[in-house]
Amino acid sequence: MHIAVIGTGYVGLVSGAGLADFGMMVTCVDIDENKIKRLKKGEIPFYEPGLDILVIKNIKAGRLEFTTDLAKAVKNSLVIFICVGTPSLSDGSADLSQIKEVALSLAEVLDEYKVIVTKSTVPVGTNRWIKQLIDNNKKTDAAVDVISNPEFLREGNAVEDFMHPDRVIIGGESAYAIAIIKDIYRPLYLAETPFIITNLETAELIKYASNAFLATKISFINEIANFCEKVGADVTLVAKGMGLDPRIGAKFLNPGPGFGGSCFPKDVKALIKQGRQLSSPFKILEAVIDINDRQKIRAVEKLESFLGDLKNKIIAVLGLSFKPNTSDVRESPALTLIPVLIQKGAKVKAFDPVAMEEFKRTVGNITVDYARSPEEAVKGADAMVILTEWNEFRFLELPKIKNLMKNPLLIDMRNIYEPEIVKKLGFSYAGIGRS
Repeated sequence: MHIAVIGTGYVGLVSGAGLADFGMMVTCVDIDENKIKRLKKGEIPFYEPGLDILVIKNIKAGRLEFTTDLAKAVKNSLVIFICVGTPSLSDGSADLSQIKEVALSLAEVLDEYKVIVTKSTVPVGTNRWIKQLIDNNKKTDAAVDVISNPEFLREGNAVEDFMHPDRVIIGGESAYAIAIIKDIYRPLYLAETPFIITNLETAELIKYASNAFLATKISFINEIANFCEKVGADVTLVAKGMGLDPRIGAKFLNPGPGFGGSCFPKDVKALIKQGRQLSSPFKILEAVIDINDRQKIRAVEKLESFLGDLKNKIIAVLGLSFKPNTSDVRESPALTLIPVLIQKGAKVKAFDPVAMEEFKRTVGNITVDYARSPEEAVKGADAMVILTEWNEFRFLELPKIKNLMKNPLLIDMRNIYEPEIVKKLGFSYAGIGRS
C-alpha cells in the first residue's frame, strides 16, 4: 500500500518511518525544502532516540522517501495522513491554520478516491470540518473519507510507542475506510494490540481526555507535594502508597517543576476553551493549568528561602528540555524559570545534554551562560537547580560538584537525590514535597 504523510515534524516523521517499517510504501511531504534535503540524507531535525536508525533503514529499503511535491505524493497514494502542528493561540484554542492549508491543498489535487487520516491532535468536530472543506473546494467529483487516528507518542520513547502502542483508535463513518486503516495496522492487530473503532467525535475526544487526565495527575501530586512541605510528610512515600492502589496507578505521580512539552499544555487549554464555548466548562482543568503555571516558579521561592535576594547570585540550571531524551523545549519549566531568575538580577549558567541549541533559538537574546558540562555550569555558583531528570544528572560526582560551587546549595526539582545523603556531603538541599 502507498501512503502519503503530510508534515515531517515529530508526529509525521515517527509515523512515516513506523509505517514504512510495517512494509508500507511511504512518501513524507513537507514545504520546507531544506528539511527535506536533510531527511533524504537520513539527518533527523530533532533528537529522538532510535528514530535515525529507523529512518535510514527504510530509506535504504526503498520504502521511505521525502518530497516537497504534494500533488505527486497524493496521486500515488490511497491513504493520506495529516501530521501538521496545532499549536495554541493566545486564547488557548488550537490553531488549525495548518490543518486548513493542508485540506485546501488536498482539494486542489485530488482526482480519485482517497482516505484522509488525521493524526494531528484536533478539537472535537475538526474532522467533519476537514471533510467539508475538501468536499466544498475539490476540483473533481472524487470521493474522500476522513478518519480520526490520534497519536499517543511519548517524546523520548516515540519509536517504541509507535511500534508497540497501548491502543489504536480509529474513528470514522465509512466501513470501507475503517477496513483500510485496520489493514495498515495489521501488524499491531496480529500482536493483539487493543483496537477501538468509534465515530469521529469520540476518537478526537479520547486523545484530549487522555492528555487532560495525565496532566491532572501531575498537578494533583504537585499540590500534594507542596502540602507535604507544610506538614512534614514525604511526597515520595505518599505517591508510592497511592500508586499501589490499582485504581490510581503509580505513573504520572512524580512531583516536579510542572509539565511541559508539545501536548499537555496545549491540549488541556484547547479542551478548556472548547468547553467554555459549548457552555460545559472544565473547572478541574482550569485549576490544573493554574497549578502548573505556579509550579514552574517554585524553584525561585526555594532559592530565595536559602539565599534571600537573588541579585548577582549565580544560579546553575541543569536541564532545559521539558523531559529527558528529547531536545524539545516547548513549554519547558526552564522557559518560565530562567527569565524570572534574570528579572530578579541573578546570573544564570545552564547545561542540557541535547537541548541547548533549541533553547537558544526559542528564548532569543536573553543573557544565559551556556556551559559545556554540569561541572562547568556549577563552577562558582551559589546554587544548582535540577529541572530535568537526565540520567547523567542522577550520578553527578557530588563531592567534586561541592568543591566547584561557591555555595553548595542543591534545589532538586525532580527528587532524584536522597536528602540525607546529599546533606552528609555538605550540601544544603531542597526537593519537592520533602520537608
